[in-house]
Amino acid sequence: MAEIMSGGCQCGRIRYTVTIRDDEAYLCHCRMCQRATGGVSIAFKNVARHDVAWDLQPDLYASSPIARRGFCRDCGTPISFEFPDGDNIDLTIGSFDEPARFRPHHHFGVESRHPQWLDTRGLPEYRADEHGPTVERWKNALGTS
Repeated sequence: MAEIMSGGCQCGRIRYTVTIRDDEAYLCHCRMCQRATGGVSIAFKNVARHDVAWDLQPDLYASSPIARRGFCRDCGTPISFEFPDGDNIDLTIGSFDEPARFRPHHHFGVESRHPQWLDTRGLPEYRADEHGPTVERWKNALGTS
């Protein structure tokens, strides 16, 4: 069943709504995505271009001769990946307001995959809201005690 979901950048300048028809997403490990995000991979949801409505179009960067990436010029949030001549567009899972809706269904660009980052079960886990130095920084920034 189709549902309308929303998302946008960290600062709120770029916002979108999109019709979502399933929970299928994927991880891209290609070197272009690694360099564009500074991460070891990026999670995307592929959707029909005509299903996306932008409150404000993202800024675009031609990341190669065949593709471009949408982002917010103010906060730097990666928003999308697209082939200009394609009917679909990839939206970054992290830009959705409710990213937990999606599940990875495949990997792409596996020639550049870093397998040591795929299964991190068993590593120690820490909560940001219980990390003393981070909590203190927020209190100082917001003027709360």
